[in-house]
Amino acid sequence: MSEQKAIFEARGIEKAFPGVMALKGVNMTLMPGSIHALLGENGAGKSTLIKVITGVHLPSAGTLLLDGTETQFSSPRDAIAKGIGVVHQERNLFPRFSVAENIHLEQLAAGYLKPINYSALNEGARPWLEALDLDIDPATPVSELSVARMQLVEIAKALSLQSRVLLLDEPTASLTSSETERLFTILRRLRDGGTSLVFVSHKLEEVQEICDRVTVLRDGANACESRSMDGIGRHDLVQMMIGRAEGAAAWRHRDTTGQPEVLGLSDVSTSLGHKGVNLSVRKGEIVGLYGLVGAGRTELAKAIMGKFKVTAGKVQVNGKAVTIPNVASAIHDHGLGYISEDRKSEGLILQHSVLANAGVPIWRKLAGRFGALRDKRIHDAVLPYLQKLEVKTPSLNQTVANLSGGNQQKISVAKWLAAGVQFLIVDEPSVGIDIKTKAYLHELLRELADAGTAILVISSDMPEMIALADRIVVMDDYHITGEVTNSGVYDDISHAIMGLIHDAEEDSGAVVPLKEISV
Repeated sequence: MSEQKAIFEARGIEKAFPGVMALKGVNMTLMPGSIHALLGENGAGKSTLIKVITGVHLPSAGTLLLDGTETQFSSPRDAIAKGIGVVHQERNLFPRFSVAENIHLEQLAAGYLKPINYSALNEGARPWLEALDLDIDPATPVSELSVARMQLVEIAKALSLQSRVLLLDEPTASLTSSETERLFTILRRLRDGGTSLVFVSHKLEEVQEICDRVTVLRDGANACESRSMDGIGRHDLVQMMIGRAEGAAAWRHRDTTGQPEVLGLSDVSTSLGHKGVNLSVRKGEIVGLYGLVGAGRTELAKAIMGKFKVTAGKVQVNGKAVTIPNVASAIHDHGLGYISEDRKSEGLILQHSVLANAGVPIWRKLAGRFGALRDKRIHDAVLPYLQKLEVKTPSLNQTVANLSGGNQQKISVAKWLAAGVQFLIVDEPSVGIDIKTKAYLHELLRELADAGTAILVISSDMPEMIALADRIVVMDDYHITGEVTNSGVYDDISHAIMGLIHDAEEDSGAVVPLKEISV
């Protein structure tokens, strides 16, 4: 039997930007019918390599080969025409367009002088949504979807192109475990049909589950070049990625039962549809808020922060009933902070500098007489947190839009650490960040809690939730269905959490009485 030939190769790829050599002679070989992991820390060059392969960037040096023939992509559309598809880490959807319009954008662009048959467009989108078990009307504007559902629409869009090579940059970052399993079923089906898939993820358990080959980048160069996953363990991957063994901190018991309540919700309803929500977070406590996509977790966080209206019930801060009319009041009057899951739209001002973004929450605090604000004061306040999170940037004056997605996430975290709020909501904290930074971030959150900060963590990453939280509150369909006292034992706690979710799904629609489970 003849040896299988590569469908795509990158040979000696280099890419230089002003002041930065992002790729240094990188090689990667993709085989048909394979799911190929592309790993590395933030700033290692993964996203740059993907952009070179998909025609966003021209390489400074090196060669791309498709079916053994040298090729060059002049644009992303050129790459798509030659069978190279991609799901980028940052969503590339048009919010005002419908789901169907976004899925079929390439087809619409190709026939821009023809009238659009919206009925056919919607029908054509349904199979790709159904393939992901995504129950969405194709005519729905993308702006009305949650971040996780936007991510699934982005994946459906890529699947609709039926690419021979499909690159997925952090495709599961905003997905729950059940949604991830559905996606993996689709990816395996594509693999078995001969598609070559590139899978970028910081979740190494996912990489080990689904990938059969791996390339690792470190500091813009190959630490591992296109080899089989056979015989490679998690510790081997970590060693190649960061040059040393992993050192993540394990869960530890923290007793905050005697501490005063910082935030309390009593029978709260919101304009978004929450009903009868009761939630308490004490000083120094880390409370996890877990639920499937659409459960209402992020929406509740935004109501707490004053973005959406609390229509009934009582919100208390430090034991006093308060009304929070807007986000500015939440931050400056009540010491509440919010690290958004959507850094691109809500967490950062992409056209401003690293320094400006990291300093936004403390501008008012640092301003001198007559409102004067000096960069040096901001610099001194935020630099320790940027350094601790190892933000990779040529300078603090660098425009945030020019940094990798992972470094953008680090900045969105650093700005709230610098603000020193008394209550911090952390929504999907480790989306797009590497394992070393994730370990740093978890330890920083523990240090903040130990120093007295009350923290509410929203995460779709079950291992992360169990690694961090003292208590885990479960939400389904905009209601609290129960809570679990964390013991740090993954099998027991994950089973208890999913039990609460399944109990809620089997319920006829009535509010489920609060249950407390100690495991």
